[in-house]
Amino acid sequence: MDAAATRRQLKIKSGVAKRLLKENRLYRDEVEEHTRKLDKLVAGGSAEAWDLKNGKAMLEESKKMVEDSNTRLGRAVGDLHDLVNAAKKDEGLSQSEELLKAEEALEEASL
Repeated sequence: MDAAATRRQLKIKSGVAKRLLKENRLYRDEVEEHTRKLDKLVAGGSAEAWDLKNGKAMLEESKKMVEDSNTRLGRAVGDLHDLVNAAKKDEGLSQSEELLKAEEALEEASL
């Protein structure tokens, strides 16, 4: 792979990792929000069966999305990690802006 193609792939894969990280955080927040709402309904005691059933279904759907986004994020980070390691070995790319941004994206995703 030539340097221009590697730079492009670094930029693309960094963007994917950042987007999936953001998506994962949003789904985690959604799970917390649905959990609070469901707990409030249960604690109130006056919730109808449909409200409880719907609340549980929404919570489960959000949990599935967290699992899915975790899987996709893990795959994207693995791909980016491999590409970063390969790019570090290339003299022309070792100090490129794309490589530095890719390393930042990896660091963010590992937190």
